[in-house]
Amino acid sequence: MLDNETGGNFADPSLIIYADDDGSYGPWHFSAETRFGTGSFTNTASNNSGDNIVVHKAWIGYDVTDNSSLKIGKSQVPFGWKTVNFWPGDGLQGGYGDQMDVGLKYSADAEGGIHYDVAYYHQDDWGEDSTDTVDDNNHWGSSDTYRKIKTGVVNLDWNFMEGHTVGVSAQYGRMQDLAAPDAADRNDEGTHQAYDLHYMFEKDNWSAKYRFIHAERDFGGMDAFLASGSEPADEEVETQRHVAELGYNHENWFYYIDAGIASTDTTGNDADDVTYFAPGVRYQYGPGWIYFEYLQSDGDIAASGDISEGDFDALYVAFDFYF
Repeated sequence: MLDNETGGNFADPSLIIYADDDGSYGPWHFSAETRFGTGSFTNTASNNSGDNIVVHKAWIGYDVTDNSSLKIGKSQVPFGWKTVNFWPGDGLQGGYGDQMDVGLKYSADAEGGIHYDVAYYHQDDWGEDSTDTVDDNNHWGSSDTYRKIKTGVVNLDWNFMEGHTVGVSAQYGRMQDLAAPDAADRNDEGTHQAYDLHYMFEKDNWSAKYRFIHAERDFGGMDAFLASGSEPADEEVETQRHVAELGYNHENWFYYIDAGIASTDTTGNDADDVTYFAPGVRYQYGPGWIYFEYLQSDGDIAASGDISEGDFDALYVAFDFYF
């Protein structure tokens, strides 16, 4: 490979602009993030701008009560948990890790250490055919294949003991056929569903997380997509994934490792179970963080949501500066 000969390269710069309220608007809140540059981790062929410019999130929120809030706009989908760094830790979560979709989300805290979310996401990005969810890039189709729409999400977390939280998340929605040349034929007969069982631990300097994801996608009725020769191996895709993370914090250093295994029950896909592990360290140097991370895997999650085999390993160094 070229990188083995050159020793890698400096790549993917990005300017990121954040806008957040300072608490001076009473019950009203807002948060937005816009990225510029190849380091935006956006797909120019499938995003709303057609360029290396992307609005990663943009929402307005209202405090319904002291313990509950409602958000409208593009916000974090309440589904399990996110890794320390979306890449390379996201690994085999592909499609169910760092999701940012457009819709409504109600979040609340209740007595007994209960937190819950109920949400409806009309689409996974801005516009009529964008499927670009940025950090979750390419796991939900493309502008000429299909996209996720009309999705309901529920999430429940219970902090049953100091430092220990268990939870369950579920989502169900439609998929729109974008392969049809005529917009009038872009039906939404496809469906997707997934549930997530997760556990989170945090005490002193230690943290640990685990999640099990069962995911299904049914492309039946999406004739143009299926006729295009694109994935999947069968119109009904079904996978299971186990993902874990272990971390230790020491002063300005945070050491962590993400790892996982995924299997497929999709007819016609005879891939063996695939695995990945991604150890890393994060150092807070003052105005930002420096990440040193390694990724090794023998498979991945495709745009159809199914698994595929393939060896991959790489070393990453990333740094940022906030002002």
